[in-house]
Amino acid sequence: MAEQLVELNVTGMHCNNCAMSVHKLLEKKGFHDISVDFASEEVKFSADNDDKVKDAIKGIEGLGYKVIEDAGQHQEKFYEKVENKLIFCTIFTVPLLSAMIIPRHFFHMPVVQLLLCLPVFIVGCLHFGKSAWSSVKGGVPNMDVLIFIGSSSAFIYSLIGTVQNLGMRYQFYETCATIITLVLLGNLFEKRSVTQTTSAVKDLVKIQQVNANRIVNGEIEVTSAREVRPGDTLIVNTGDKIPVDGEVLSGNASVNESMLTGESIPIEKGKYDTLIGGTIVEHGNVTMIATKVGSNTVLSQIIELMKKAQAAKPPVQKLGDQVAAIFVPAVVLIALITFTLTYYVGHASLQHAIMNAIAVLVISCPCAMGLATPTAVMVGLGRAAKNGILIKGGDTVEAVTKTKYIVFDKTGTLTTGQFHINNIKAEKDSDIETIRGIITAIEERSNHPIARSLVHELKTLSQKKVILKSVSEEKGLGMRAEDVEGNHYFLGLGKNNTDDDFNVSLYKNQALLAQIEIDDDIKPQAAGLISDLRKMGVTPVLLSGDKKSRCIKVAKAIGINEIHSEKLPAEKLTVIDIYKKKGETIMVGDGINDAPALTQADVGVSMNDSSQVAIQSAKVILLNTDLYSLVKFLQISKHTLLTIKQNLFWAFAYNIVAIPVAALGFLNPMIGAFTMAFSDVVVIGNSLRLKVKKIS
Repeated sequence: MAEQLVELNVTGMHCNNCAMSVHKLLEKKGFHDISVDFASEEVKFSADNDDKVKDAIKGIEGLGYKVIEDAGQHQEKFYEKVENKLIFCTIFTVPLLSAMIIPRHFFHMPVVQLLLCLPVFIVGCLHFGKSAWSSVKGGVPNMDVLIFIGSSSAFIYSLIGTVQNLGMRYQFYETCATIITLVLLGNLFEKRSVTQTTSAVKDLVKIQQVNANRIVNGEIEVTSAREVRPGDTLIVNTGDKIPVDGEVLSGNASVNESMLTGESIPIEKGKYDTLIGGTIVEHGNVTMIATKVGSNTVLSQIIELMKKAQAAKPPVQKLGDQVAAIFVPAVVLIALITFTLTYYVGHASLQHAIMNAIAVLVISCPCAMGLATPTAVMVGLGRAAKNGILIKGGDTVEAVTKTKYIVFDKTGTLTTGQFHINNIKAEKDSDIETIRGIITAIEERSNHPIARSLVHELKTLSQKKVILKSVSEEKGLGMRAEDVEGNHYFLGLGKNNTDDDFNVSLYKNQALLAQIEIDDDIKPQAAGLISDLRKMGVTPVLLSGDKKSRCIKVAKAIGINEIHSEKLPAEKLTVIDIYKKKGETIMVGDGINDAPALTQADVGVSMNDSSQVAIQSAKVILLNTDLYSLVKFLQISKHTLLTIKQNLFWAFAYNIVAIPVAALGFLNPMIGAFTMAFSDVVVIGNSLRLKVKKIS
């Protein structure tokens, strides 16, 4: 049986250590292509049979997590919600804390304190103890191990004092209860903050959850977009979301595609135009036929790419992961050393030594290191997506921040890609209408921007129809064809043309039939883009298969000094390699012939109207036609990496300072618990700033 990608919805993971323990379990079981995202609660891996999948599910649930059928339908039970646990524990913790303020109070009685602390301790055991044990079994101890040991130590020590009637010096019930309550408060803020970091993907998923007006036997039935099948006929009215991808059969409409492109100006759609699921009809009504549904729609593919991107770790995260993996055992060891030195070497009281050790346990925070990178990456990718920039990998963010060169293809990238024919120079005894017919018949079989433009223009002119038997495309050169009479044609770059103004040639049976002068306009933003890139310290380069004279003309107009013209796809690879040796290199292109270069570059950037091959080869897709999206992409990447570094600095600095302070006895365990509970929130809060932060 062939291997298939398995996708599971797993609840209960709340930090990177949880994800690491699941990842480690699946690795031990022999699975590969493993991806675990604690924020979106998704686990993916490749498996070749159902029994192995069942074994994986059993193993994951054995770690204390829960595998559910549908994440969208799953509802937490009342007693599972962190909010309810926090409220319950607060009710019992407040009276315990009041005993510290009011002298000779009823709550000072050891038995009363035990009865107040016991419910909180039980909640702590169920919440932190279960998670702690699961993480230890998974081989990657998490923060809950420290919280469980610290709170349990305070409770057991107090319980012994109560049973043996040793007096108030042995009563630390308020410490146990306060640690548990404050960490639950931190968990609540952390949970809500992490949810906000994944909002970009969740917003896109919500867009999919719409109804469709389907025509069945002449009647309109309302059904879920999930139930629509290819070939179904749908009606979409003003204000409706288009449920799936399709084409207009009849009617006209203004469609807002800003959720994909970031461009708010509506696009006019008429018969045979393409519609994208999730976009909104602002004005008009259309009847459409569904062409792509479910996971095949553009929106579904974008969601999947974003999920994969968030799972891809930048190299900067490796240090955080390595430290987080050994952090908990190291802190437990430091706590034991603290107790030993305080009690046996410092000759402090037993209570003081225990409190110092507990303070070390509860102030330490491995989660901050685990959350530092993924939260920033999720917010950064989300902001990029809302600006019409689809980044396929979190690792791409770090790669582009050191960019030295950006290599541009010319046609369709720096120019509009909308070509027009300036002149057709026919050879002697050649009929111009026949030439037009041959060009149209050949170019109809190509998806190249030049071909699409020529066909569109020539269809308005008189021509003689030519019937072709076969057509093939030679990347970077042109098209070869054979007609039903056995004549062979070649239409492509005219490097041997007698006149430099003519850049495309048509041959019939190896004899020149016509020379064609075609041109396209430079995009209005191109010169401004090149100027901005230079200010950012990036060198722009032009790399094209077009003639040298035309490349020089475009480069001079927009301010590019380094030009490589008349290059075939294989030659483009050589040029990219030269620049890669000098520094980090981005390639921006849109055609099939650009695909190898897009893959070869450190980062490939493709335009949304590119060929499918170019889009698949690139690591970044600009979903709108605005060239300034490239500058925005560089800026978002720069600030995302800066946020990651700030988060990691805070996580390391916090622990480096806090642990020694606690070990030396300068910190009450309750203050330590409060500080630890909010250290994660600081990291996530800094990441969330990326949503609104002014970038330049």
